[in-house]
Amino acid sequence: MPRVLLVDDDVELLELLSEYLQQEGFSVELAHDGLSGAQAALGGQFDIAVIDVMMPQMNGIEALRKIRTLSNLPVILLTAMGDDADRIIGLELGADDYVPKPSSAREITARIRAILRRSQGLANDTLSGIKVGELELWPTQRRAQWAGKPLELTSTEYSLLEVLAQFAGRPVSKDQLSQQALGRPLAKFDRSIDVHLSSIRHKLGTLPDGRSCIQTVFRQGYQLIRDL
Repeated sequence: MPRVLLVDDDVELLELLSEYLQQEGFSVELAHDGLSGAQAALGGQFDIAVIDVMMPQMNGIEALRKIRTLSNLPVILLTAMGDDADRIIGLELGADDYVPKPSSAREITARIRAILRRSQGLANDTLSGIKVGELELWPTQRRAQWAGKPLELTSTEYSLLEVLAQFAGRPVSKDQLSQQALGRPLAKFDRSIDVHLSSIRHKLGTLPDGRSCIQTVFRQGYQLIRDL
């Protein structure tokens, strides 16, 4: 049974969401502030955490920052509708996805399932390994390395890089990346793909000629260079 940690100071909202998730077959625990939520997330007892950004004492962004110092636990942020700054900062810090509030319990549940399918390898995955130049990925273990050194990627960053590696040398549209890596259609004005790829580029570094391994292809999407 997948274990979900819900972190929000809105007690009524958490109880409603918890009840829905339990009916859908999840095990759920609650925390009502960022500090206790981060401590619970780092306890290693959960498969995913859903964290509200606006909370007293320690907000969701700071809780995420604390979690990411020690853990790659998948995290979904609940952000205020239209607050692009929180969404971008959250994604840059390693959030796997975000859901604007108010959202239905059904949508949040669907986002949780999409991320768990990727992070737990429940998706159909028969590849034993992918190698593109100095980049190597092991999909069944969701592990990657560059030039023989481990890459520290979030779950979503790994999924995006895996899709690009499968199509190395060819551009992949943002919509295709969203569908295959995030498990949802690309929404209008959604910049999450760009933010995640910016983080991946930073982690991969540059090639000897100064180019990024991941190129932007005008009006077509992104492309992982095949000859790395």
